[in-house]
Amino acid sequence: MDRAKWRVVRWWLAGISALWLIGGTPSRGQDKDKFLDARLKMVEDEVAREGVKSKAVLAAMRIVPRHLFCLPQYRVSAYFDQALPIGFKQTISPPFIVAYMTESLDPQPTDKVLEIGTGSGYQAAVLSQIVAEVYTIEIVPELGKRAAQTLTDVGYRNVHAKVGDGYKGWPEVAPFDKIIVTCSPEDVPQPLIDQLKEGGRMIVPIGERYQQTFYLFEKRKGELVKTKLLPTMFVPMTGISEQQRKVLPDPTRPQILNGGFEIDEDQDGAADFWYYQRQLRRRIGGAPEGLAFIDFQCSEAGRGAQMLQAIGIEGSRVSGLEMSVMVKADGLKYGDKSYERPSLIVHYFDGDRKLVGEEHLGPWQGTFGWRKVTGTLSVPPKAKEGVLRVGLHGATGRLSVDDLRMTAVPR
Repeated sequence: MDRAKWRVVRWWLAGISALWLIGGTPSRGQDKDKFLDARLKMVEDEVAREGVKSKAVLAAMRIVPRHLFCLPQYRVSAYFDQALPIGFKQTISPPFIVAYMTESLDPQPTDKVLEIGTGSGYQAAVLSQIVAEVYTIEIVPELGKRAAQTLTDVGYRNVHAKVGDGYKGWPEVAPFDKIIVTCSPEDVPQPLIDQLKEGGRMIVPIGERYQQTFYLFEKRKGELVKTKLLPTMFVPMTGISEQQRKVLPDPTRPQILNGGFEIDEDQDGAADFWYYQRQLRRRIGGAPEGLAFIDFQCSEAGRGAQMLQAIGIEGSRVSGLEMSVMVKADGLKYGDKSYERPSLIVHYFDGDRKLVGEEHLGPWQGTFGWRKVTGTLSVPPKAKEGVLRVGLHGATGRLSVDDLRMTAVPR
């Protein structure tokens, strides 16, 4: 059997395994998979529509039962494009990010891939549908054991899991055709460079604890050639890599970076330091402050249109955030759901990355010219991190924003 036919058979068998585990059987139809429709919708709306084109990646995303890699209490949210807590201060990556990273590696049926994860096993499961062998290192022991059991239960026998420090890689089974890192070091650990094959690819979210960028590396003549990709936000790598960080945030003085959207060093048309940018354009000229501003525009209710930035925040020492932003509206209409409102939102998370509250500036509707909006958002005492989100959030129309500022209020 040639590789192309074998790939189809493996996708089919993986789908059988997933259906069996959640109570369905091929002969009785896929209606027993109560998450199937949600999973297919997720792939169409949040993955394919946002730019992932690889047929192999899209097929894998349709098959792998993401809800089984989530905690039971979060399975109802498994097929929304969002990170979810999995315990021990870790999260499962959003589906789009998993698909984007996988596609960036250009995975092939004969590849041996090293994946370094925080403990969900989901990224390894997606890779398992495409490549020959996956070796996954989960950096949190309790989560690593759970992920290994889930991968076994679902039947992904080409995934080999262990608990360890991702900084060190897996030298006894190296070299690898591809390496994917789903937690963030400050720089690429040397052992991973050594364990990547000549001509191989590696994708890593690199940067400070709350400011990272995807970099794609290709090994040429023993050296890494890097390509800058999207801004992103991942949990730290932990272990040696995290201990060696030189730049650390001050959670008592959280700050917004590039709140005027003036910085676009790679000239890709997007504002630097902001991630998960959807349905927006960075425009030059006509800004109320500086040269640039952001335009969100969407005509389809329920579709995401936003940009995000993460901050460290110590709620026991910060009682509030004084916020101000310049906004302009053109035909803004609320969506059908209560949260589909154009606004600025700060989501707060505790030390285990569980949501402990959120505060809003807005919402806005209708049509109006540039105006300054201010407000003080309270901070829960348990907060350790925050995610700032501005945009339409499922509403329709056009929202322009500029000169976003934040000042911490001591407790």
